[in-house]
Amino acid sequence: MEPQWTQALLKSRRRKATLLAIVLGAVVLMFYLVTVVKLGANIMQRAL
Repeated sequence: MEPQWTQALLKSRRRKATLLAIVLGAVVLMFYLVTVVKLGANIMQRAL
């Protein structure tokens, strides 16, 4: 038996998916910024 997809259920799932995408993007951005900040000071001192 298949579940009945109501408009309210679809809207709720879409909102949850959007929120999850935003949170995931924020975590990726945070890791990127932390990496840039930690390496930023030392990047000019490395041997070429």
